[in-house]
Amino acid sequence: MESNKVDLFMATMTDKFPNAYMMSMRSQLEKLPDDKFIMLQSMNYHNPVIILVISIFLGYLGIDRFMLGQTGLGVLKLVTCGGLGIWTLIDWFLVMGVAKEQNFQKFMMYAR
Repeated sequence: MESNKVDLFMATMTDKFPNAYMMSMRSQLEKLPDDKFIMLQSMNYHNPVIILVISIFLGYLGIDRFMLGQTGLGVLKLVTCGGLGIWTLIDWFLVMGVAKEQNFQKFMMYAR
């Protein structure tokens, strides 16, 4: 893979993945053929900032957890009104990390 393509991918996607995994992602990308690279580049990754904003405004309804694909937690959060607000407050600090981790897992699943 051309290094300028890898650099461009890393620069545009740096906010969507955990910083701790960026070097391993770079090494994975450098080994990939072009067709897989195009697929990884066009994938729909969660935007952690959007997830956080939704969590702030609609977190008590569990919408943030539904968006992350965690249906069971979303229903539980909806039924308990965000754990009486406590769970909602905790999620404000956790939800961005969860979104980034899910993006990384999705990346690694398709980068193999």
